Amino acid sequence: MLKAKILFVGPCESGKTVLANFLTESSDITEYHPTQGVRILEFENPHVTSNNKGTGCEFELWDCGGDPKFESCWPALMKDSHGVVIVFNADIPSHLTEIEMWYSCFVQQQFLQDTQCLLIAHHKPGSGSDKGNPTLSPPLNKLKLVHSNLEDDPEEMRMEFIKYLRSIINSVSESRDREEMSIIT
Repeated sequence: MLKAKILFVGPCESGKTVLANFLTESSDITEYHPTQGVRILEFENPHVTSNNKGTGCEFELWDCGGDPKFESCWPALMKDSHGVVIVFNADIPSHLTEIEMWYSCFVQQQFLQDTQCLLIAHHKPGSGSDKGNPTLSPPLNKLKLVHSNLEDDPEEMRMEFIKYLRSIINSVSESRDREEMSIIT
């Protein structure tokens, strides 16, 4: 069975935990409590299988606290990660500049490909959810951007996340195949 580790990162109060719980079908959260360090959610998704083997896949979703006081823990969180989801609150202008730092630390410094990264512009309930694309600076403007509104269209977010999981599993599977071939030859 293939296993993939995916990090949920982003500024404080962007909606990472709410999204993580929704996408892993974990418990609902009724009031805000900042994530302290990290929460690890393990799950399987029946809609995601290894591309050529038909085997199931296990995922670890690491819901990382957005407070910079946890920065000293980030290298440990990043170790062996296969993908990074950067979540930001589309209604807070400062988040647009903050996500550049998250991208630099968690994607570029880990030498992950842009295809291993997903940007989620999260719209909190009652925010009016303007789905206009925010102005993202390079290299963020090359990333896949998904708008999340769990109040108006939760299934669209779920389908986009499943597509992302499939691309991560394909990447993990191809990497494993290359590793096996290098051992054989």
